[in-house]
Amino acid sequence: MSRLVMKFGGTSVADLERIRHAARHVKREVEAGNEVAVVVSAMAGETNRLVALCREASALHDAREYDAVVASGEQVSAGLMAIVLQSMGVDARSWLGWQIPLRTDAAHSVARIADIDCRILLERLAQRQVAVVAGFQGIAPDNRVATLGRGGSDTSAVALAAALGAERCDIYTDVDGVYTTDPRIESRARRLSKVAFEEMLEMASLGAKVLQVRSVELAMVHGVRTFVRSSFENPEASRAGPGDLPVGTLICDEDEIVEKQLVTGIAYSRDEAKITLRRVEDRPGVAAAIFGPLSDAAINVDMIVQNVSEDGRTTDVTFTVTTADFERALHLIENLRGEVAMESVVGSADVAKVSVIGIGMRSHAGVAAQAFEALAQRGINIQLITTSEIKISILIDVDSTELAVRTLHSIYDLDKT
Repeated sequence: MSRLVMKFGGTSVADLERIRHAARHVKREVEAGNEVAVVVSAMAGETNRLVALCREASALHDAREYDAVVASGEQVSAGLMAIVLQSMGVDARSWLGWQIPLRTDAAHSVARIADIDCRILLERLAQRQVAVVAGFQGIAPDNRVATLGRGGSDTSAVALAAALGAERCDIYTDVDGVYTTDPRIESRARRLSKVAFEEMLEMASLGAKVLQVRSVELAMVHGVRTFVRSSFENPEASRAGPGDLPVGTLICDEDEIVEKQLVTGIAYSRDEAKITLRRVEDRPGVAAAIFGPLSDAAINVDMIVQNVSEDGRTTDVTFTVTTADFERALHLIENLRGEVAMESVVGSADVAKVSVIGIGMRSHAGVAAQAFEALAQRGINIQLITTSEIKISILIDVDSTELAVRTLHSIYDLDKT
């Protein structure tokens, strides 16, 4: 017998038929003798509808009332899932965040989980009752509902798995695992059987949409083995033998991966914009003067490159932000001219970031050089480069994105079984 947390995303509970299908997956695990907690998202499109209603009601709405509205989508999904499970003969009960309770900090609409008191849930699980938990929500110190930010149901599920001491957290979604790259761009992309926490964290933060970044961080910190699988597979056909895993991708500790690949995957993001400050006065504190106001405005800066002139008096500073923050960032930089001497500011939103990720890169030289040579042969110009132990990210023209992804996927033999 194992203790499992099963999380179903919005497309997996989009309507009653999808909920019934998801419930059959839950029933399968219950019949296998497992203790099961289920975390559900709102029905597909429901959170967007509720967010739009808040914005229509008032552009400057109270974050606490926003949370009260948008958290209702998961409440509906949890109640319906419990009703459907009961109709199938499975003892089930729905739980909202405040009923557990799942406690958060005071940052309404972007709250972080502070603590989960699982004593009641553990009692119910021991009684063979399925706990159906509304994801994305908890209770803040002001005793009001707080939401965890978009994609927060993944975070709820992993945090609950950690608190319950679950053997695994199964994330059911509309894809059957994590692939070496986006199959829509490279038809020869392969599903990975295992991915290390660090690799998945990089992939999630660099454009892969399978898992939310905060959920991967939590899984890595607490060692929660996370299994990504399709909710659309046949529940009966997806039974696995003792110790076996069905079709999907296991996110786990690096030590569980026997044969570590040099490169695990290629991620990309078109949600990028580049800003360059030309001939900035090169003096101590200039970087803080530039990036401090951006941080204060909650603008996340990603890639940063600085080129000092030959005489050492000026420098060019280039950095990237999301396209949503592009205009705001440009405006803030223009307003800094009184504090930071610079010749000009230029920006561009027609760029994309492509990244090579793999824990095997730690112990192998020449990975970056191989990528640069292959891209040069395809006539792809590299505008920026950043690296870490297990990642190389390059900024290129957005029109070259697909060619770059396919090229890198091929040179590292990711298309070979």
